[in-house]
Amino acid sequence: MNTQNNDLENEERVALVTGGNRGIGLSAALSLSDDGYKVAITCRGEVPAEIKEAGILAVKCDVTNSEEIDSAFNTIEESLGTVDVLIANAGITRDGLVLRMSDEDFSEVIETNLIGNFKLARRATKGMMKSRWGRIIFISSIAGRIGQTGQANYSASKAGLVGLGRSLAKEFASRGITVNIISPGPILTDMLAALPEEQQASYAEAVPLGRLGKPEEVANLISFLSSEKSSYITGAVIPVDGGLFMG
Repeated sequence: MNTQNNDLENEERVALVTGGNRGIGLSAALSLSDDGYKVAITCRGEVPAEIKEAGILAVKCDVTNSEEIDSAFNTIEESLGTVDVLIANAGITRDGLVLRMSDEDFSEVIETNLIGNFKLARRATKGMMKSRWGRIIFISSIAGRIGQTGQANYSASKAGLVGLGRSLAKEFASRGITVNIISPGPILTDMLAALPEEQQASYAEAVPLGRLGKPEEVANLISFLSSEKSSYITGAVIPVDGGLFMG
């Protein structure tokens, strides 16, 4: 009975997943669609067949561009309604050792992974404040908690999401908006799958559970944090890393 009520509740809500054309974003979009939400994704690449088959709205958007973000939200609002759930997942990498990392490589990653997600959250909270209900979930990384050789830019951007998310959690708590941060460990996405098998095995060996994570295992947590069941959780940093980071 409670499940049916939750499904009916979800049907009235709109979820936006940025970077929803692959990996964690794709799994999250499909999971939320299965949960009954009206789902939209932003992407810059090709829209996967699974998104089309699920009837999910795909909108082209560069998350570093405030005008494109506003245009994307306007399109979603006209087609589906006000965004109630934001999964801020879009991100890039420009790996390299610090001594060889250019200013552009550092700033582009910060601009996309941190500032872009700030712009998305700022736009999303306008509608959430009016309805006095909302869910914002930032997809950070274990690299933002322990650092990573060759990823000073990426690690800094993902660590910044923790401070950003917790600040927003305090600012908007009185409006019924929760803000949480998910910190995935090594997840078997396209990027990781492209690495040599020996390197993948090395990553898996470092994980206490002895394997790489699956995108759907992150999506399961996203599904929970997006729902009414998580109503007393905000400002949390939750790892999905097989026990790799236990701090």
